[in-house]
Amino acid sequence: MPIPGKMELTIKINEFPADVATVENGWKQFELDCDGQQVSVKVKPKVFKKLEEAQANYPMWVAAIAGKMGEPTDGGFVLDQPNIQVFERKPKEPKPPQPEEGS
Repeated sequence: MPIPGKMELTIKINEFPADVATVENGWKQFELDCDGQQVSVKVKPKVFKKLEEAQANYPMWVAAIAGKMGEPTDGGFVLDQPNIQVFERKPKEPKPPQPEEGS
């Protein structure tokens, strides 16, 4: 008999969603394409504001959208109880040139 477990999904994005709909109570809804799976995300305006601030304030950023797998949809599923964390990405420092061997 299987033991109980808890499944959480984390989806990482680094682009602002292009097609965002405002739905009931001002919540924001958008779709993500995760390797062919269409994931529907609906969050409170306060949570969505994290993405808007990242887009406005950081030249490079990554957002982690975490939640549970919700009801299935055509081609994917709804992300249930989503939360968003945003992190600024720093450009990688170029590696210093390596000294040539035999010098």
